[in-house]
Amino acid sequence: MRISFQAISFALVFLVSGMPSAYAGEHVYSANNAKWKTECGACHLAYPPQLLPAASWRVMMTQLDKHFGADASLDAKTAAEIGAFLEANAGHNKREATGKPSQRITETRWFKQEHDEVPAREWSSKAVKQPGNCAACHTQAERGDFSERSLRVPREKESMR
Repeated sequence: MRISFQAISFALVFLVSGMPSAYAGEHVYSANNAKWKTECGACHLAYPPQLLPAASWRVMMTQLDKHFGADASLDAKTAAEIGAFLEANAGHNKREATGKPSQRITETRWFKQEHDEVPAREWSSKAVKQPGNCAACHTQAERGDFSERSLRVPREKESMR
């Protein structure tokens, strides 16, 4: 099999540019921004921007003073940089929630379809606690990998340790 120089160049541009990974269909995301990783990742998983549409990120960034019950306010320059990064790398179409822009990834049609086989009891288990705790099952979530190959659903006896 022969791979063209153009194909290799295209792949390298994706890897180096911080654009969404070529594996996004497999739920692996590589968009990155140091301030986003530091600021958002200080309190929770720095959710990949592709998991919500731009409208949702826009709303979220204007309401950081009441961010899911906490004050996550940022200085204007940092907020503008992170907001621009989130919007530029936001998801499209199937990532959108029904109705007004949702700030919860777990309310999107895409999330619900991807997790429709997860029994309700799993979400409230001691190991998972809630649907937004991606890292409980997606062992490489911190690296942007939500693919099935990195999936490990904790069993109840594991969560009782």
